[in-house]
Amino acid sequence: MRSALRKMGNSSGLIIPKPFLAEIGADVGDDVELTVEKGRLVVTPLKKRVREGWSEDARRIAEHGDDALLWPEFGNEGDEKLTW
Repeated sequence: MRSALRKMGNSSGLIIPKPFLAEIGADVGDDVELTVEKGRLVVTPLKKRVREGWSEDARRIAEHGDDALLWPEFGNEGDEKLTW
């Protein structure tokens, strides 16, 4: 598949077709590492940290009031006998 380099400010950009992004496990907006190996440009997606962005998502969900439990809470046998 052919693509053209395009001027983007003082740099150049390359349009990467969606199937190629999917094949390397990347998506629009993801961070990637660029290297040159044997005269070829290599694009490697950077691994996202586990649970990256979860706190921001939880805050956003709570702000919209959409953070109620989906399942009722499950008690343990004998909970009614506990005193605090």
